Amino acid sequence: MPIRVCHLITTLDSGGAERSLVNLVTAMNRDEFKNEVVSLLKPGPMAQPLVQAGIPVTGMGLRRRQPNPSVLLWLIRYLRANRPTILQTWLYHADFFGTAAAVFARPDHLLWNVRCTEIGKQPSMPKSTRLLERLLAMLSRRPDAIIVNSHAGQRDHDNLGYRPKRWINIPNGVDLERFRPRRDEREALRDRLGLPAIAAVIGLVARYHPMKDVETFLRAAAIFQLEHTNVRFVLCGDGLGPENRRVAELIQALDLDRHVIMLGPRPDIELIYPTFDALTLCSTYGEGFPNVLCEAMACDVPCVATDIGDSAEIIGDCGLIVAPRDPEALVGAWRAVVQKGSALGTEGARARVAARYSLQRMCSHYESLYRSLAQKSSNA
Repeated sequence: MPIRVCHLITTLDSGGAERSLVNLVTAMNRDEFKNEVVSLLKPGPMAQPLVQAGIPVTGMGLRRRQPNPSVLLWLIRYLRANRPTILQTWLYHADFFGTAAAVFARPDHLLWNVRCTEIGKQPSMPKSTRLLERLLAMLSRRPDAIIVNSHAGQRDHDNLGYRPKRWINIPNGVDLERFRPRRDEREALRDRLGLPAIAAVIGLVARYHPMKDVETFLRAAAIFQLEHTNVRFVLCGDGLGPENRRVAELIQALDLDRHVIMLGPRPDIELIYPTFDALTLCSTYGEGFPNVLCEAMACDVPCVATDIGDSAEIIGDCGLIVAPRDPEALVGAWRAVVQKGSALGTEGARARVAARYSLQRMCSHYESLYRSLAQKSSNA
């Protein structure tokens, strides 16, 4: 009989945790594991690839900041009817609802998945989330284990008072078939985006959010374009399209109109990375294991990232690490990467990802964990 795994996640919007969940369940062995996904909120865009892959998806319809006890009752009934061997929760609200429901529905095993870091640094965090954070710390002995995708995330939650029975570190994995170098296609890919073939292209792939610090990226771009007139900066992600007036006005104020392209969200992101000479991550807090670094590196694109989460460990010598909120530091790193100077190491970016952060490797870790828990259930 297949091992039944119910994945409970807060939302299926476009985010790192959501993408990791989709990557995992669509790549797992279908003969051995039967996965289903439940979203606390109404299913977002990441539900589509799950449905296309034949993974059952259910939305509970919870509204943000509007507690509804009936949702918990619905979840209890759902779990009792479907009887998963493992309830795997993703993100704080799902961790809480899953733990509460497990008291009554009694799945054989409960696992939490913690993805973020430095949550206390978020300037606009609701008080309810801070209360939830403290409550989860008190409940952290309930799950069989807590999975983290970064060493930084484990340290931060340990400092918050999390005391699980076991920490399990499983880094994110990238699909090496989807994300790959496309050197023969590079000129054509640039042409369709309006990028000159010989330009230096620096990209930022992120959703528009204060933690991503798009302003520092653009201020660094304004400095860098003074010494590299044939440079283009690409902004790609939710909220980073031309409709974002705040960003568009900053671009105009910094005299970057001729140098910046705002793409917005792109489902074909694997065709965007290969046009870059460097990928930049400017985040100031909150990152655990940034997927964009591995995706770009799998395309053999060097990275420049702020020293947040596990970024330095991910990049190794395949790029450079700088301090957050420092445009001049970004400029210096871009200069070194674009010129491929002695500041960079010799290890291939794609080779590093293939050895440490492949999707196959991530799936293998999860499957081994689920298999060992199911074996305990059968022996009980």
